[in-house]
Formats: sequence, structure tokens, C-alpha cells
Amino acid sequence: MIVGCSKEQNLNIDVVETSASGNKLTPITEFSESDDASSIKLLPDEQLQTITGFGGAFTESSAYLLNKLSKENRKKIIDAYFSEEGAHYSLTRSHMNSCDFSLSNYSYTPVEGDKDLEHFSIEEDKDDLIPFIKDAMAASTDGFKIFGSPWTAAPWMKDNNNWVGGKLLPEYYDTWALFFSKYVDAYKSEGIDIWGFTVENEPLGNGNNWESMHYTPDEMTNFVQNHLGPKLEADGKGGIKILGYDQNREHLKEWVDSQFKNEETSKYFDGTAIHWYASTFEVFPEELQYAHNKAPNKYLIQSEACVDAQVPVWQDDEWYWKKEATDWGWTWAPEKDKHLHPKYAPVYRYARDIIGCLNNWVDGWVDWNMVLDKEGGPNWFKNWCVAPVIVDPENDEVYFTPLYYTLSHFSKYIRPDAKVIGVENNDEELMVTAAKNLDGSIAVVILNQTDKTKQFSLSLGEKNKPVSISPKAIQTIVITN
Repeated sequence: MIVGCSKEQNLNIDVVETSASGNKLTPITEFSESDDASSIKLLPDEQLQTITGFGGAFTESSAYLLNKLSKENRKKIIDAYFSEEGAHYSLTRSHMNSCDFSLSNYSYTPVEGDKDLEHFSIEEDKDDLIPFIKDAMAASTDGFKIFGSPWTAAPWMKDNNNWVGGKLLPEYYDTWALFFSKYVDAYKSEGIDIWGFTVENEPLGNGNNWESMHYTPDEMTNFVQNHLGPKLEADGKGGIKILGYDQNREHLKEWVDSQFKNEETSKYFDGTAIHWYASTFEVFPEELQYAHNKAPNKYLIQSEACVDAQVPVWQDDEWYWKKEATDWGWTWAPEKDKHLHPKYAPVYRYARDIIGCLNNWVDGWVDWNMVLDKEGGPNWFKNWCVAPVIVDPENDEVYFTPLYYTLSHFSKYIRPDAKVIGVENNDEELMVTAAKNLDGSIAVVILNQTDKTKQFSLSLGEKNKPVSISPKAIQTIVITN
């Protein structure tokens, strides 16, 4: 039985779907109906966290590749991410100094012993990163937030005098706090406002592979409480957000315990940033709920995610729906953690994680590189990864992978300041989340990982609507008045 979607139906909905069968944000207007359909009930009066945004990261690697493409393809990609017609990204990240997805090691503070940072310069960013950000700003109708993350201070500020590993020397704590303030000013002079910072990307380290700088939880809290927070405040930048931690969720509890120990430690922390690399499929709901309960009025933002340790598959949509992708843990995780790193379909990895995060108090979700090449770089460490958009700069070709459409199901339809709302779902084979936007519309995102079409009744108050979702599909339903 086929049921059409018309305005005469009780619940007025618009549906888009991305599926293994080839849908790519495709409008769906007809649905199959079943006598044993499951039920998804929306509870708009049960309002949870406020959405900060969704998006990806500006990296030197992505910016460099965009510069190598034709103007038409460069614009096509930027519009696809930032325009209202595209993914409409609203929350973004950029690296301060170099990172693994840079072409080389560099710092804005190259002069050794320059404690007052008189030689601070973002010149390195002016050929690639800054033009990328400014073009994204021009493409965006609503604008977007951007937060900066340092991978490391310059080696001369560290106890090991190296780009990789080591700790910030206490004598340079005030210098490093000044670094953040100067970054804001330097980007402001380029017409770019910085919304916030994470204090340090992956303070637990990355196995001493690429740029890193280590903190314990209490060391980071001390730096923020006594140096970074007071410096930004003194410089009239107290409104800029400071997010602590910025690494994998399995250690989240000890970090929020330190950050939010008391009123004094909490004062300058606006929230916590997390990564997903502890597992390809485990969301760590207990840790996320613990962090929320510890600081219910603070941000909890997923600041980085990607299919890592994997060379992208070029122009083969089917691969992204199969359990073929591995991650670092497939090879390197200790035996006790191997179960957290199985082969896992990239589309499901993204969709499951975002839905799981939204259902456990996370208010923002940021992908890693927006653009990479067919090798998964460029990357000075040769730490290859997958991005939603893959390019072949030599032939000026662009491939929008299914990951791009997966992310768009959230970023395009769940807008900043939306409220995540309660959902009752009686089908364990479907994953569901929902949010109410400021304009009154409700966006419902549903993931069906099974090999069969799933029918369900979507209800809102006294109104309901029979809907179906294709096998191996992600669907966004927008309910309007």
C-alpha cells in the first residue's frame, strides 16, 4: 500500500533521505504502510540541550587543496558546505600553529625567547586558511561560529624543545596565554571573529607522532584558572568561550571533575570538548551524561571526528555503506580494547554517533577535514584519513562522498539554538533524535541500518503520519505548522 504525502494529511512533513540504494538528500513523497508499523512519538514539551551547531574544521591541508582546484570547483565545495542550499555549517574549528594536517611544522611565534610575542604573526595562514574561512563566511547566510585549537606551542616554550610531546614550561604560561589573545586580534584584523578556543588538542598525546603538548587535568585547569582566563578577561575578551579537555570520551570524567571541581576552577571554563576516537561505535553515554550532570549549564561539544588511519575510497558510494573501514585501533588498540574498534561502515559511524551524542546532552558536533585528496592528505606525517569531500587536484575532480550527505542531514535541518526534544521510539532497529528549531519547525533524524524497509507512525500531540524509511538509510523529517 502506498500513501502519498499531501497537505491534507494530519501531520505536515517534508522528508529527505540518503540511502545505500542511491538517494542523496532526496525528497521522499510516497511511503509504504504496514499494519505492524512501529511508533515514534515526539515530546516537544520535554526540552533538553540547546544546539550550538554542526560543521567541520578548516585545516591547511583542505585550504591548500581548494587553492589547487579551478575557481568553479573551489566555489562548488565551499557553497556545498556553507550556503543555505548546501550543508549550512554553523560551527567550525581551526588549528592554531601547525597540526598533522598541515604541509609542515610552523608556529606563529618563531623567535626563541620572545616572551612578549613581539614577533607574533599569522602570515603562514594568509595564503590558504584565511582565504578559505573568508570565502566560507561569504557563502554563509547565517554566519558560523569558529573556535581555535592549538596542537602545540613552539618548541622553545616546551620542556623537550620539540614539536611532538613534552609540556609547556611554567615560565611560559603567561606567554602562552598571551598567544591566545594575540590570535584573536590577528584574526580580527583579517575580518574573522573567533568565538572560542579549546585549550589543547589531545592533551593526553597522540603516541608522540605529530604535534602535541601534554597536560594532566589539573595542569590544564591551573593554566585556564590562573593564566588563560584572566588574560582574556584583562584584554577585554572575556566573552570568548574556553572549552577544556578536547580528547576521547573514555577519560571524560576525570577531566570534568578537575575543571568543575568548585566555583574557582569552573569560572573560566565554558564547557568541554570531546573526540570520538576511543571507539568506532561506542558513544560512551555514561561519560557524556556524567559530564552534563557535573556542569549542566556548560557546553559539551564533539570537536573532532573522522574515519582515521584509512585512505579514502574514490567515487565508490557503496564502500561507505559497507563494514570495510578500519581505524587506528583496528591495528594498534590493546587487546582489552579491540572490541571497541571493529570494521564499521563509515555512514553508520557518523550517523550513529551524532544521534547518540544528541541523545546524551552533546550540543555541537564538528567533523575534521572538510576536503582531502585521494591519498587522504596532504599530511606531513602521512597520517591518512577520510573526509566527506575528496578531490583530485591534478584532474580538477570533486567527489562528494555519502559522508557529506550524512552530515547534511543534521547541519542543514537542525539549526543553532534549536532545542533537542524528547522522543519515544519503540523500534530498537531504528535510531532517532529530534530537535525543535527557533522557527517552530521540528527536525527528526532517523537511521535504519537494517536490510529492510521500516514503517512507523510519526506522532506529534494528536497528529500523526505514516512514514517509511528505506533499507540502509538516514532520513530527516521536517515538521512544519
